[in-house]
Amino acid sequence: MSTSPPTDPTTAHHDGSFPPQEQEQPGLTNETNPEPDHGERSYRGSQRLAERRALITGGDSGIGRAVAIAFAREGADVALTYLPEEQEDADETARWVTEAGSRALPISGDLREEDFCADIVDRAVGEFGGLDVLVLNAAYQKDREGIEKMETAEWDRVFRTNLYAQMFTVRAAVPHLEPGSSIIVTTSIQAFNPSPGLIDYAMTKAAQVALIKALAQELGPKGIRVNGVAPGPIWTPLIPATGWDAERLESFGQDTPLGRAGQPAELAGAYVYLASDDATYTSGAILPVTGGKGL
Repeated sequence: MSTSPPTDPTTAHHDGSFPPQEQEQPGLTNETNPEPDHGERSYRGSQRLAERRALITGGDSGIGRAVAIAFAREGADVALTYLPEEQEDADETARWVTEAGSRALPISGDLREEDFCADIVDRAVGEFGGLDVLVLNAAYQKDREGIEKMETAEWDRVFRTNLYAQMFTVRAAVPHLEPGSSIIVTTSIQAFNPSPGLIDYAMTKAAQVALIKALAQELGPKGIRVNGVAPGPIWTPLIPATGWDAERLESFGQDTPLGRAGQPAELAGAYVYLASDDATYTSGAILPVTGGKGL
């Protein structure tokens, strides 16, 4: 009986530098060089989420797309949110979901708006007949030159996207969640090892950790698990849209023990695990996917 050798994690994906590039927020997949790997060709499902109904914020590209593809191939129907300017990315993600034999529900709008956050929950529940998995993944980050130059409008955008939207969405979703449901938050290594240039982003990610731990205690008796995934440097459209210079992009992710940036596909399994019955005794946890960087 032949077996495949284990994969060397240092060379499993793109392990070189990244070329100079710049995008406007929120960043688009077809303008990202090299294009991120979302598991389109590699993820193999085994029905671990059969008949589950999931809602993923920011599901059009990057980590959100990788999770959507994995969930669909595990048997889940997937609703995903995106900004209007991300229509092309959202359409592509929805195509991968439907090709897996699952239902896709793309929903366009701005998560900073309280009513929209309630609406996406209502639409997902109406389309699928319920909600089993909520993935709070959408986020905004921008490189900052210094605290004295920070604009209030930008600060507000980060907090409303990364924190307010999560609270709005959770508040709307919890009444629909039955025992066995799962909430998964995309936090970050920045919550534990913040970079000065991402001070406002890091603050929101630290607050998300508190949200995860508090919600896990509140919702645990109802049979609802709440966990987080803390990515390290992952190559998504958000990165060239962050505003870093060519030198910062070139070295992105190479300071990890594995010596490279991660790809969205390498996070999908973490979300599948936390959403599945393999994790029935896992709640209030932060699962790091950081290339070896410690939290």
